Amino acid sequence: MRKADLVNQISEITGIPKVDVLVTLENMFKEVKKSLANGQNIYIRGFGSFIVKKRAAKIGRNIKKNVAVHIPEHFIPAFKPAKEFVADVKKLSTDFVPPPEPKEEDM
Repeated sequence: MRKADLVNQISEITGIPKVDVLVTLENMFKEVKKSLANGQNIYIRGFGSFIVKKRAAKIGRNIKKNVAVHIPEHFIPAFKPAKEFVADVKKLSTDFVPPPEPKEEDM
């Protein structure tokens, strides 16, 4: 599902115009990014947490030049789903039947 599909789905369910749903989603994404960039985690009960993870400094390797490269400590965004979220996905995934794989001759 893409962002446009999500906007359409929410608009159909709630009756809110697509433009308003899109603006709301864009603002939510912007606030999540801004909060994580400032080192603040976001906790949404029943859904999950958007968190900032610290990656320690390490020595990497440039395999083309066979040289050791220092990789400094840095932070990355991550999502940790809530227990209810994981349980719901597991429950739904048992009923899920994947679509058939496209055949090579169809490509």
